[in-house]
Amino acid sequence: MESSYSESDRPRISPHIWGIVELQPGERIEVSLDVTESYSSLNIPIPVVVERGEHDGPTLFITAAIHGDEINGTGAIRSLIADHNWKLKRGTLILVPVVNILGFDRHTRYLPDRRDLNRCFPGNPEGSLAARMARIIYDEIVRRSDYGIDLHTAAIRRTNFPCIRAEMNNPRTARLAELFGSQIILNQEGPAGSFRREASAGGCSTILLEAGEVWKVEPAIVEFAVRGILSVLAGLDMIEGEVQKPHSRVTINQSRWMRASRGGFLRFHCSPGEFVREGDPLATNTSITGVENNVITAPFDAVILGMTTLPCIAPGDPICHLGRLEKQHKSIDWIQKRMSVDTLHGRMVEHLSTNVRVVNPGNSSQSTDNVDSSTEREA
Repeated sequence: MESSYSESDRPRISPHIWGIVELQPGERIEVSLDVTESYSSLNIPIPVVVERGEHDGPTLFITAAIHGDEINGTGAIRSLIADHNWKLKRGTLILVPVVNILGFDRHTRYLPDRRDLNRCFPGNPEGSLAARMARIIYDEIVRRSDYGIDLHTAAIRRTNFPCIRAEMNNPRTARLAELFGSQIILNQEGPAGSFRREASAGGCSTILLEAGEVWKVEPAIVEFAVRGILSVLAGLDMIEGEVQKPHSRVTINQSRWMRASRGGFLRFHCSPGEFVREGDPLATNTSITGVENNVITAPFDAVILGMTTLPCIAPGDPICHLGRLEKQHKSIDWIQKRMSVDTLHGRMVEHLSTNVRVVNPGNSSQSTDNVDSSTEREA
């Protein structure tokens, strides 16, 4: 992160004035926000759609593709723009389908200067390419907004089951996370320099959705994201509608990536979104010819937040991201039964598991693996 001054007391900018254009009540416009220049000195813009309700109210931004290869969120925002079944009655909605336009054009997570834009907020107008872009995005999007939802996917060669990440100790942020209607919330502040952390620190309560894989627009993920965004809009009284209330919700305060202690080829025994008990097999590590090396097991009761989609592993490679279920939660059987009532939840489990081959552990050895583990770092 490159920042030359504090943001906490900076005044907000009107969400209705964009350059020489002033947005009128009930109007929707598309504006181009210049974020950098090309080698030939031409402006490089990102498209922003802004809609204003008939009455005054809060301003909410929805952003996607801060990592340029994470386009599930882009698909969700495009669906919102094209959907005419809802109408903004109050407040202002700012939709940014692609934030990292340079990474998006190259189908890559990073910027051409090899920096991660999602570690450079709130930015610096005199810093690196990433820091300068972050400053423009922060000033033009965050400083106009009261709330934000940032849409992400897992990193390359991984998939994430949809969950909201939010600082649940902040009442405004916690309310936003609960309004989204996600069945799984991961209670995290976020890394220093990340968009949602710095936006929240600047007074714009922001949550993050992690869902699916890079380079894909997955139908069930888009449906989940759109449903959650509309639920937030309804909860903020910006549109007519009902708040999405999950049949069951778990809040995760600790998560851990299970990592391989040996190289090999994995047989997976779990899928994203599944619940596992302490000692359950997560994957069997074998040689290329199928000789068993060891079995990776769950060290505690957990939900599978994400996992690798690449079965070939080396020592230290991430295998499975576990969200720890704490004692105050209901039994796993109760949670699974309640969550199964939501048909979308079941479809997401089914769709995401098609990206990995999951087999029954059968009679394979239950010997435990001396698995390395690490605390999850946000995408």
